[in-house]
Amino acid sequence: MIYIMRFLGWIFSALVIGLFFGVITVGAVVWSYSADLPDIDELASYEPTTLTRVYSQEGALIDEFLRERRVFVPIDEVPDLVIQAFISAEDKTFYSHPGFDARGILSAVIDAAQGGRLRGASTITQQVVKNFLLDGDREIERKIREIILATRLERVLSKDQILELYLNEIFLGQNSYGIVAAANNYFGKTLEELTPQEAAYLASLPKAPSDRHPVDDVEVATFWRNNTLREMGENGYLTAEQVTEAQNAPILSVQGGDYEPLSQQLPGRDYFTEEIRRRVSQQLGADRVLTGGLTIRATIEPELQLAAATALRTALVRYDMDRGGYRGPLGNLDTEEVDLTDEDAWRSALRRTRGVRDVPDWHMAVVLEMSGNGARIGIEDKPEDIADDEQGNTLFVRDFQWARPRLEGTSVGSAPSSPSDLFEVGDVILVTAGRNDEGTFTNWNLRQVPEVQGGFMVMDHRTGRTLALQGGFSYDASSFNRATQATRQPGSAFKPFVYAAALDQGYTPNSIILDAPFVLNQPGQPPWTPKNYSGVNSFNGPTLMRVGLERSLNLMTVRIADTIGMDVVADYAESFGIYDDMQEFLPISLGAQETTLFRLISAYAMFANGGQRVEPTLVDRIQDRRGNTIYRHDQRGCVGCEDAAFTDQPEPFIYSTAERTMSRVTAFRLITMLEGVVDRGTGASLAGLPVPLAGKTGTTNDSKDAWFVGFTPNIVAGCYIGFDNPRSLGRGGTGGGLCAPVFGQFMEEYLRLRPAAPGDFQPPEGTVFASVDRSTGQRVAAGSANSVLELFDADNVPAIGAAPETIGAANYDLSDLPDTVAPAPVTDGTNGEGGGVAPPPPPPADLDDLGGGGLY
Repeated sequence: MIYIMRFLGWIFSALVIGLFFGVITVGAVVWSYSADLPDIDELASYEPTTLTRVYSQEGALIDEFLRERRVFVPIDEVPDLVIQAFISAEDKTFYSHPGFDARGILSAVIDAAQGGRLRGASTITQQVVKNFLLDGDREIERKIREIILATRLERVLSKDQILELYLNEIFLGQNSYGIVAAANNYFGKTLEELTPQEAAYLASLPKAPSDRHPVDDVEVATFWRNNTLREMGENGYLTAEQVTEAQNAPILSVQGGDYEPLSQQLPGRDYFTEEIRRRVSQQLGADRVLTGGLTIRATIEPELQLAAATALRTALVRYDMDRGGYRGPLGNLDTEEVDLTDEDAWRSALRRTRGVRDVPDWHMAVVLEMSGNGARIGIEDKPEDIADDEQGNTLFVRDFQWARPRLEGTSVGSAPSSPSDLFEVGDVILVTAGRNDEGTFTNWNLRQVPEVQGGFMVMDHRTGRTLALQGGFSYDASSFNRATQATRQPGSAFKPFVYAAALDQGYTPNSIILDAPFVLNQPGQPPWTPKNYSGVNSFNGPTLMRVGLERSLNLMTVRIADTIGMDVVADYAESFGIYDDMQEFLPISLGAQETTLFRLISAYAMFANGGQRVEPTLVDRIQDRRGNTIYRHDQRGCVGCEDAAFTDQPEPFIYSTAERTMSRVTAFRLITMLEGVVDRGTGASLAGLPVPLAGKTGTTNDSKDAWFVGFTPNIVAGCYIGFDNPRSLGRGGTGGGLCAPVFGQFMEEYLRLRPAAPGDFQPPEGTVFASVDRSTGQRVAAGSANSVLELFDADNVPAIGAAPETIGAANYDLSDLPDTVAPAPVTDGTNGEGGGVAPPPPPPADLDDLGGGGLY
């Protein structure tokens, strides 16, 4: 018995000593491998790289900015079904183990010792550590470090936080980082829309995503999906009936053509969203935009964006077809490499060709063969209602007579008589389907991207929210934004700011300004002698200030600027944001310093809203990945908005905190003067629009740039047209001739989309209207002929017959006026820079003359 006791004692001592040395050994190993381990606290503040999404006002996804297609989703927004699938597939004891699974590790070691495959036996916590902090090599040392870090991580983060990191970081194939991107890329669905079999398929991917493709590896993918479904049933997440039903379901996927891919649900990148990317990147940094998982709510109204783009494109195409000639194909498919008799071959090659695909109803096409009267073409995405016959596949010569071959410089040849005059087999071209009034296809028409370019922009002038922004004909053809990036001379579109400065200096719309020759002597240089648009000897003598703006008279504008001082004009232009630093030279008063359409529209908005400063924006709100608002455009104050519940208190009251840029009286007087531009002046072609409208045309010297900016009581919109490499737009290339029709077409569609009456421009309190003679500026009786209503302070209304002050007459001898001068009728809308009819050709450019807005 004593020997048995001694033996047992020896065994116990050996176990104790072994346990002691085992603990010492484990401790030594842990201490040894703990050296230089990554800081686990990094994960506590880690934010995975996730894409930024842009939404319209209606909540529709319109664009994404990304480096990796990963969408962050907080764990409390992940459906239970998805969590259950991943836990069943990867780590069914996740919520109970301390970071590692001792039984799993022991089982893996025994299997390996018996000659089986060495399994990782990694928990979700270990996979998070490996993915974030360690390399992916399967080595004993790395596994020990992994376990050490996993136990530490469990003390720093909760189980849900660890699972959140895992589900948002894991790579699941098909450029899918995280479960949201995977659900979109494989099934075109949100997480909430996933079925059990789809959630199980995603959960089966982490171990080998490249070997479980839903089409190419469908048998392997089905096996592992069904294995996950079985685990979900054994863990009590699914009933036996649900498991059987899901296991018997086929794998339907985007890759198999069963669902529409997300890329087809998104519109393509355009000028609006690209400008958002540029501006937000400037404010927050490009890295945060591409990786920060931001949610951006854009100010865009898609219907108005389409209307703006359509109006601008219509004008550019019309101008190009009238004057441009044919400039050649987009490219050419090499017939030695592409078999044009094989539809699949040419269609595939056409889809790989860079072109223009963002213009509605325009199609990429390739010339397959030519005959005497037309070219047989292959269309990339031919509409389904067009028959596959000669009429539906032929571009006839009679339908592209406008496309005269381009000769040297800007000259063009005669109209083509056969397709070979323009095309070669393999040419990649653009076509559009002609249709009759019933919408039935009639013929194919040749199109090309216009050489002339432009921009169009629409803004809510009360809030500064940009509703539409089109920076050129086609973003696919050129991403350069002519609305925000092109700096051009505004010409006469700048004049209202000179008049605004004068009104705040005590002038009134019925002040008399001398329209007569003006000479500025410059030391060491020839004298500067500006002219009116309509010719050298076109002077009107003493003229109402209102009429000078309506007819865009250069000499009156210069005389006003000279009288009040260019320093005052510059202060106004900078205050309105047109320029950061305006040069104080007199020719600048005629719009000879460059600015952008975006800046000009924003400045006009302050006229339209009664003189209140407005900050232009393309973004209403930006939220971070967790929904916290980091930017909000609306900075208005609110009384009562902080109340959490209704207790019979008054309704909340929202008020503006914006400063004023001019008095309300000045703003309203300028509005009425700009209404006169539309009613009687250079914007007379828009007078028929059934809406209160004010605006101003602009044309620079030699008609190199054409502008029109107009506004209603609700919106302000503007157009710019010109060549990227400035040159004359030719006869009729004026703001009234080119840009006003763009504004008009847009407004017709705007009024169709927004049929509610826009109301009227509201005069400020304490003012009254009085009739003024349009020739003399004197107060006349109400209803008098040739009169106009002017706004006056209620306490300062001139008496009937009172004459206004004449500005400039003391310094300029009226006898200097040429004998041939005869004041033009003040109701003539074509005497300024182009109105309802085509204006006369502009005078030849004079290198010493900046009178029409400056030379390039």
